[in-house]
Amino acid sequence: MTQYQSKLMQTLTERGFLYQCTDEDGLDKAASEGVVTGYIGFDCTAPSLHVGSLVQIMMLRHLQRAGGRPIVLLGGGTTKIGDPSDKDKSRPILTNELIEKNKNGIKQVFSKFVDFEGSNAAILADNADWLDGLGYIEFLRDVGKLFTVNRMIAMETVKRRLDNEQPMTFLEFNYPLLQSYDFVELYRRHGCTLQLGGSDQWGNITSGIDLSRRMAEADCFGFTTPLITTASGGKMGKTADGAVWLNSDPELGQDYFRTPYEYWQFWRNTDDADVGRFLKLFTDLPLGEIAKLEALEGADINTAKIRLANEATTMLHGAEAAAKAEATARETFEKGGTAVGLPTVEVSGSDLIGMGILAAAVTAGLAASNGEGRRHIKAGALKLNDGKVTSHEQSVSEGDILDGVVKISVGKKKHALLKAV
Repeated sequence: MTQYQSKLMQTLTERGFLYQCTDEDGLDKAASEGVVTGYIGFDCTAPSLHVGSLVQIMMLRHLQRAGGRPIVLLGGGTTKIGDPSDKDKSRPILTNELIEKNKNGIKQVFSKFVDFEGSNAAILADNADWLDGLGYIEFLRDVGKLFTVNRMIAMETVKRRLDNEQPMTFLEFNYPLLQSYDFVELYRRHGCTLQLGGSDQWGNITSGIDLSRRMAEADCFGFTTPLITTASGGKMGKTADGAVWLNSDPELGQDYFRTPYEYWQFWRNTDDADVGRFLKLFTDLPLGEIAKLEALEGADINTAKIRLANEATTMLHGAEAAAKAEATARETFEKGGTAVGLPTVEVSGSDLIGMGILAAAVTAGLAASNGEGRRHIKAGALKLNDGKVTSHEQSVSEGDILDGVVKISVGKKKHALLKAV
């Protein structure tokens, strides 16, 4: 691994954030010699961000902790068009009123991760401040002339749509120009020289760097993260129950919030193979401590999962909420469910490890037969430790057994525990 001089590059690479960087040595030098100002844009397509955005938010956190200045850019302007990146079809057009509502919902989260006070205080910006006032003809003359249709068609976002014979509107075709122009404005207003983002943003980021050089003679950098997936191949932040939202405010609507307990449970149910990687990406724990947790095996891996859940929940919702969530989980599992009135079925420990999910449901008394268990799975009703079961081939692993107990549920009201004896 390259030996970096700056704390920023050391942290981002050692913790697994680096996928592509336009100039690693140049960014390392800039970060070691002074304050680097960097930004990430978040379009306002929903009233809450979800865990899928968390890796980007954590990069802003690490940038600030390394002495840099983070800019949270809300896409009040670009949301009116819709980012076509990693999409097979156009996003629905949102009204200005809905965009404003979404903007107010998502901006609450950032103060949990970055500090808006101090010498390198984070900045909250909105690209509507400059995009809404652009004159179309003037924009085409100043910015459009610096883009070729040839280059834009070659961009992965556009190329995929065309190859799949999926329509791309002229509105969406303009998105890279506007995002690139964001970089120019942020450089002029705040001296911003770094754009961070996911790997799907690489084309937009490099276009922004090129435009900043042409329009402002700026020497800028781009840094992207890999696509974060789970060990099972699922998209990070998406579960069978839907997105894992970062907001916990019920006023956002039933589809856009998660309680602190649900959030804690999401991290507690992390796959064994993901624990070490997620501790690096989504917590501030030192790498040495993470290495010890990552080395745990068998049932002991639950210690690492609980630590991950506590650290992640504390960061977002506070230590009290994390402690309460853990206590609720322990009351359910450790006390055999008696404290909360759950029926408990004792099973040989050797039989419980590797037990098929259908057999587990039948043993727990929540399904009369394997056939009924399959129907529960098809309906999305069967859960293992509050995580939705999506395949009848799933089985109980050693890591699923918390303090000797596994929780099986059907729907929201039927629960039982299988206790290893």
